[in-house]
Amino acid sequence: MMKLGNSLSTFNPDSTISKINQNLPVSVDPLFKKCFKKGMKVSRITNGAFDMTIAPLVNAWGFGFKNKETITQPLIERLLEKVGFQKVKLRWNHLIKQDPSVMLDASAIAKGLAVDLVAKLLSSKGCRNYMVEIGGEIAARGVNRQNKIWRVGISKPIDEQMPSNSDFQDIVTLSGKALATSGNYRNFYIEGDKKYSHTIDPKSGYPVQHSLLSATVLANDCMTADAYATAFLVLGAEKSMKIIEKTRGLEGYFIFSDNEGDYKVTYSEGFEKYIS
Repeated sequence: MMKLGNSLSTFNPDSTISKINQNLPVSVDPLFKKCFKKGMKVSRITNGAFDMTIAPLVNAWGFGFKNKETITQPLIERLLEKVGFQKVKLRWNHLIKQDPSVMLDASAIAKGLAVDLVAKLLSSKGCRNYMVEIGGEIAARGVNRQNKIWRVGISKPIDEQMPSNSDFQDIVTLSGKALATSGNYRNFYIEGDKKYSHTIDPKSGYPVQHSLLSATVLANDCMTADAYATAFLVLGAEKSMKIIEKTRGLEGYFIFSDNEGDYKVTYSEGFEKYIS
């Protein structure tokens, strides 16, 4: 995990990503390269709904939207000039920027990569049965102590921080797969009569505001699931379903609110077999 922090943590001023953001000379490490390549692939497939260059917008809004009072349309327009996955590329072991003001943020994909690294370590040590969970991102293999396949709950979209068993929308069986959920219902702010999610749309520069409350993604690895869960929360269920239909190894489960404010669920055809 120290290697991951030294690569992708923006809180570590000496990490690879921090040096890139400061325009300091740095040769990218294998973890950064792995994460960046996956991120760029998801960006292309989702037409920029996932975008690691979103850092200027994230920084402007502030953690928990603490800076939202300073946000103006002219500011957003200026920041959007610095955002766009097409503005960066890898050339050998160096990241090339179109504009030095472009900055990266890996927070929407790094937890998934961390889960994959722990799972790989356990497998390399001969562990055949495990479940790894970091911040809600999960990878599982084999069975639990009761010799039963792992079961993971998808939380109902309520504002409580610690859901109980009765607060699960569905239970998913998980083995040999990874799962990630991104939700709009616990981290948000209300202004007037509108609720704004913690997820920022890289295209508009503003927090997402639509009926989708949570997106759960199943994939073969957690880094992939993590990135797509974020992208799908930006896109909404309908557009996300179209991507799932064309992308091998990807399944999705979506909770949204209808016009009456009631919770509704939709999921991809392949997801159904994982619901217990």
